[in-house]
Amino acid sequence: MGLALMAPAFFAPAFVGPAMAQDAAVERGAAVAAERNCGACHGERGVSATPSIPSLAGQQGEFVTLQLVMFREGLRDVPPMMTATEGLTDTQLEDLGAYFASLPHGVPPDRARRNVGAFNNGAALANRLRCGVCHLPNLTGQAQVPRIAGQREDFLAATLKAYRDSQRHGTDTQMNAAVHGLTDAQIDAIAHYVAQR
Repeated sequence: MGLALMAPAFFAPAFVGPAMAQDAAVERGAAVAAERNCGACHGERGVSATPSIPSLAGQQGEFVTLQLVMFREGLRDVPPMMTATEGLTDTQLEDLGAYFASLPHGVPPDRARRNVGAFNNGAALANRLRCGVCHLPNLTGQAQVPRIAGQREDFLAATLKAYRDSQRHGTDTQMNAAVHGLTDAQIDAIAHYVAQR
């Protein structure tokens, strides 16, 4: 009987430890985000109101961290982000990923109204291209695969066109292959559909 009463207390630290570590990472990430003024472009709570700048609230933490490492190391050529990540440690980049992942996903304040025709065309194309295999059926992403549901439409369209035109590459060429040969109109429809999710 004594062991049964002790069991919950004995196992509690194993469950509390990771949660407390995650909370600490989120707090540290919030401090780095404030210090680097991430909200000026990405929105104070990670929901971007800036054209062509992605929202980060609710984004996959591993994905955010990976992109930040790529900016810091010069593997992605986006000068403002290269400057913003300069001098940050791996731990600080992981903390930023944890912070943005912890924020509730929100809708950009200037999101366009749903165009039923474009939405349906985009849904059919996304299904044909099997976007949900990597980004998951609800398009919320997983690990190093980004959440794209509810992202800024202009950012999505520009990013997909950059992949199509081989102006952008991820850690591999899957996205380049996925959108190869799509027209601007098809990409715009996919972007509209995904942004409305």
